[in-house]
Amino acid sequence: MAGFGGTTQAPGGGDVTATTDQGRLAGPLSVSVANLCRRLQPQVSARTAAGFAEVLRRLGAPLQVAVAGRIKSGKSTLVNALIGRRVAPTDVGECTRLVTRFQYGTVDRIEVVFAGGHKQVLPFAPDGSIPAELGVDISKVSHIEAYLTSAVLQDMTVIDTPGLGSLDAASVSRTEQLLGAAHAEEGGDELDETSRNAVAGAEAVLYVVTQGVRADDQQALAAFTAATASREAGPVNAIAVLNKADTIPPESVEGSGGDVWRAASILAEKQGLLLKPRVADVLPVIGLIAESAESGNFTSADADALRQLAALDDATLETMLMAADIFTSWDCDVPAGTRLRLLEKLDLYGIRRAIDAIRADSTITAGALRRLLLSASGLDAVRARLNTVFAARADGIKAAAALASVTALAHASGDPAERQRVHDAIEVLLAKPEAHQLRLLEALTLVVAGAVDMPEDLAEEVLRVGSNADIDEQLGLPGASRPELAAHALERAGWWRSFASFGATPAQSRVAHVVHRAYFLIWQQLR
Repeated sequence: MAGFGGTTQAPGGGDVTATTDQGRLAGPLSVSVANLCRRLQPQVSARTAAGFAEVLRRLGAPLQVAVAGRIKSGKSTLVNALIGRRVAPTDVGECTRLVTRFQYGTVDRIEVVFAGGHKQVLPFAPDGSIPAELGVDISKVSHIEAYLTSAVLQDMTVIDTPGLGSLDAASVSRTEQLLGAAHAEEGGDELDETSRNAVAGAEAVLYVVTQGVRADDQQALAAFTAATASREAGPVNAIAVLNKADTIPPESVEGSGGDVWRAASILAEKQGLLLKPRVADVLPVIGLIAESAESGNFTSADADALRQLAALDDATLETMLMAADIFTSWDCDVPAGTRLRLLEKLDLYGIRRAIDAIRADSTITAGALRRLLLSASGLDAVRARLNTVFAARADGIKAAAALASVTALAHASGDPAERQRVHDAIEVLLAKPEAHQLRLLEALTLVVAGAVDMPEDLAEEVLRVGSNADIDEQLGLPGASRPELAAHALERAGWWRSFASFGATPAQSRVAHVVHRAYFLIWQQLR
């Protein structure tokens, strides 16, 4: 795909622009769906055509990733770490009860968007964050738009949501509207246009859990809908993180060997089993340390204070690190205020890791300490997984969500002829080999949602083939040679073709044909 203003060879022929009026398209699948929308616009009602225009707008925007989870799970802290700036307020205030969309802008600014659609520009707080108190009637606010000159946001818009489980019913409602729960699950009233756009914008979800997965965590993921057509959360568009991993008592996790991070990794794996197939993975992370290390909040003065602590005798230091209140109140040469500042930035786990590093190398610099803390936070692994699951698949995710929206718009029109016209156009697009990824995503969604009942081993295989970006992972043969991969792909293609013809139910057969085709295309690519 060419850069901004370039052209892309669309499936089916003909050079088309790789941009919409609003921005760059993610790839050839998005180009194909955009062309379909443009071709259909003159053939459908004005209302449906306007909906297609909104689909085109979303196709040209960066991937919209909603960060969701229970109240006090550390969502906003993680958002700050991902963006690399302490801009999302983490203390309870008006702002934390609102949906906030962080997107790229050439000039930093905050816009409060009201339910009626009008906007009010606000200054940032003195510390560079969104003000905790907005000075407006938040009952009339739809959401907040924050524009930041952050390179991360050029490819991904991050949507911070109020916490599920909040005692504030309005906050819960806003979050559920964003996730599609209120509208899709409860048959609620039609949302206002601005709120509807917020729902439509969430094409993927990063779900934050803490030590225990609760029933409403699973319900929230089950209710998550991307775009306007109730595309459920699944391994293609959802991952989860186990935040506050440093607070897990290692003795409570069998097999941890007393190691905090090992305990968190084991617990994250168990939570992954509980949340699958709604999420691709659950990764441990320490959002507080990640935020401090990545946002510039960890300073050379902090490093100097840690050096002072490292110079204390072992008995004193071990006593201080037993609990937060002991750490801040114990009598030592490091001022209590300085210790409190370190605790707020790193917690006891991060302080201990930094002191161990200083004692191992007395010449370690503040920059090296920051990098060590960032590595200890687990943020790099989360970013890598975001890139694998979301960024690398943005074209497929956005195109699938857009097609779902197009289908929903046609059904909402109430015109059978219009519905058939749109359906036929989509079938023509999906029949092209280049668009098979969309068929595979559709099959995966049906299996994950339970709409097609498959034997457990076959469901796992559909999950693996449809939710991995690398061929060796798709085939379940990491590290295998190219000939081995090709032979396995051809063997599985033949097996799924036989299953589709002999032994499968009609619904299973439709999925089996898609998986057969996926394996066959992989074999062709490897050959």
